[in-house]
Amino acid sequence: MIQQLLSRAYQNAKHIAIDKNSKLIFFSDCHRGDNSYADDFSHNKQVYFHALKTYFDDGFSYFELGDGDELWENRKFETIFDSHKNIYVLLKQFHDQKRLHMIYGNHDMVYRNPSYVERFLSSYFDVITGEQKPLFQGLKFYESIILNFDGYKKNILLIHGHQADFFNYALWKLSRFLVRFFWQPLQKVFGIKDPTSPAKNYKELIKVERRIKKWIINNDNQMVIAGHTHRPRFPEPNELPYFNDGSCVHPRAITGIEIENAEITLIKWHTTTHDDGTIQIVRTVLEGPEKLSDYLNL
Repeated sequence: MIQQLLSRAYQNAKHIAIDKNSKLIFFSDCHRGDNSYADDFSHNKQVYFHALKTYFDDGFSYFELGDGDELWENRKFETIFDSHKNIYVLLKQFHDQKRLHMIYGNHDMVYRNPSYVERFLSSYFDVITGEQKPLFQGLKFYESIILNFDGYKKNILLIHGHQADFFNYALWKLSRFLVRFFWQPLQKVFGIKDPTSPAKNYKELIKVERRIKKWIINNDNQMVIAGHTHRPRFPEPNELPYFNDGSCVHPRAITGIEIENAEITLIKWHTTTHDDGTIQIVRTVLEGPEKLSDYLNL
């Protein structure tokens, strides 16, 4: 069943051509919320905004690999938008320049419905002017994307990764109900996290990774970049090509994956304090860079 879901995601993926001049940044699992105590994204929002602005100014295309918006704990996108408006205005700039590519995950599975996206994300109400203003007009969310790298027969599959997590894929509405009415109140009152999430349950995390790796082996070492587990993964060139960009809700940092100059790199953005007491947001390389060709030639 899981292997079939992953294969279907591959077969139905949107194809995008890239080459040695392409500059791509992959983030996932932002879980942007309402800026309340339960909003895990709130403590990293300044770091995320600075990183996003840097990538925009440097000409990168932005790929969000699912769970960008926390729509299990929050019922309306409007609430999330009002809490992080500056971020969505910046994402709109990516979209207006055709540099925004979105994949839905289990926490924003409602975005697989084009009518929902059109209704709630295409415009927003400006309280200053009292008018509706355009936002993500014509934006589409995909379950999967394939990057076709010029000159190579093999390609790169982008997914959220919940396809390898039956409870959070096929039973996502039940999972949403439990999070919204059971785990979220416990988190707010007692700080208890949802144990059904692979990001908070190590055994489930390992199961998800094992299922994706099995699919990779069964499909001629197909290169995959995913999210969902929140655990960054960056294999050596001679290892199975399963990459994970981590998440934007780590306690003190956000992690992502860059592709630039036909090389792939795992990075993190975080704050650092200097001796004079000033705080700075910096980018740190965690793994790489490695040549993409080393993974596409396996």
